[in-house]
Amino acid sequence: MSKPWATILTVTLVFSPTAFAQPVRKFDAPGAPAFKVLKTGENPPLDGDGNYVIGPEYKPAPERKAVAGVPQGKVKQFTIDSKDTKLFNPGIARKVFGKVDPKNPKTLIVETHTIDYKRQITVYVPAQYKVGSEAPFMLVHDGPKGKPNMDLPRILDNLIAQKRVPPLIAIMVANGGGDAQGHERGKEYDTMSGLYADYIEAEVLPRVEKNCGVKLTKNPDGRAAMGNSSGGSAALIMAWYRPNLYHRVLTTSGTFVNQQWPFDPKTPGGAWDFHETLIPKNPKKPLRIFISVGDRDLLNPNVMRDGMHDWVEANHRMAKVLKAKGYEYQYLFCRNAGHSIGNAQAQFLPHAIEWVWRGYGVKKGE
Repeated sequence: MSKPWATILTVTLVFSPTAFAQPVRKFDAPGAPAFKVLKTGENPPLDGDGNYVIGPEYKPAPERKAVAGVPQGKVKQFTIDSKDTKLFNPGIARKVFGKVDPKNPKTLIVETHTIDYKRQITVYVPAQYKVGSEAPFMLVHDGPKGKPNMDLPRILDNLIAQKRVPPLIAIMVANGGGDAQGHERGKEYDTMSGLYADYIEAEVLPRVEKNCGVKLTKNPDGRAAMGNSSGGSAALIMAWYRPNLYHRVLTTSGTFVNQQWPFDPKTPGGAWDFHETLIPKNPKKPLRIFISVGDRDLLNPNVMRDGMHDWVEANHRMAKVLKAKGYEYQYLFCRNAGHSIGNAQAQFLPHAIEWVWRGYGVKKGE
């Protein structure tokens, strides 16, 4: 399921790839985690973990607007040709959606073909960046494929100027095309492994440093990954499988469901396995995680009926296992919001970015 992050930032969005409306889920329905309900326009406290309800009305965050006197960062763009990379070369695509495998209802039979593709990289460098210094950065999935959108740079300009986040670089990486099983985006974002994190490390970050004249930190505590939908699950996948590279995760409408293709018996439920087995049965990792979902988020948006395609249930389960394992996390349940929760993001995204970066540079015990 896909929507470019830049689009989500600029519009009130209730998105569904299906032809029918998604059901409205209530925050106090049976099986839901316990929530604290916030007032209209209110975001959770920065020093609090746990589960919060916001909406149904939202107040756009003032940090989204340019402010006179605030130093403005620079935005640069360049393109990576798949033919010039070792990983994800060539890409894949499909012509028609797959059919459920009669021998394994947890996966699809999909016919794919190889493709070459170009990937646009959009980089925000804050005005406060000191040439030659190593900078923290935020890796953003579903970056723009055309002209840069300035919403995220404006937010970062304001947060950095107010010293609410460090002078961080934002690297917005476009996906390889298409969506879900059989397409390049699905392969990159829904595969339960460290492959995409390895791709970013080997193919993207060195080019960012070369083309933008910056140095990027190798300290995982100074690295965040964020994304929407499958881009959200990809953010956690990167940090989970490569905690030596990323410690901070920000997701909206995270696809913690069974979208992985092709089938992998090590994780038969795809990203559903995060809350089914991986988080509950493994030692706690040094991750700080922000998740959010809409009350009208996706439910069975394709032909699969495997019991692992409810975005609300998946995020509820994520909140429960994160709490049980003692993770630092915040979970927002957004009323009057569909998949991608663009109307809610307009209010809470600056808060989420600030929360995710909270504690950076602070030594333990301070």
